[in-house]
Amino acid sequence: MHTFKVLLVVAASFIGNALANNGDATWFFPGLGACGKQNTQADFIVALNPNDFGNKAACGRNIRVNFQGRSVNVQVVDLCPGCGPGGVDLSPAAFQQLADLGVGRIPVEWDFI
Repeated sequence: MHTFKVLLVVAASFIGNALANNGDATWFFPGLGACGKQNTQADFIVALNPNDFGNKAACGRNIRVNFQGRSVNVQVVDLCPGCGPGGVDLSPAAFQQLADLGVGRIPVEWDFI
């Protein structure tokens, strides 16, 4: 039985890592997003790259973005047509949880939560 539990933990860890997305995070000044919701700079929101946005399928979902031991939870409210594969565009409030706005672009890992 003990071996079975260990295998489950290892399998869960592998699956969790396999689902992570990698890309660059940038920040933007929000307004009316592609999901039809008005947002502000203080909201913890994100615009996703076209592939992960999925023609509005991701609207309203939450993701956790990680950078150098820091993380932020944000809600998908917009499309970032200029973001590359795995890329995210964060509101200023969300980006500042990870890095100074002056940095502009950081490599992140993220996943839906």
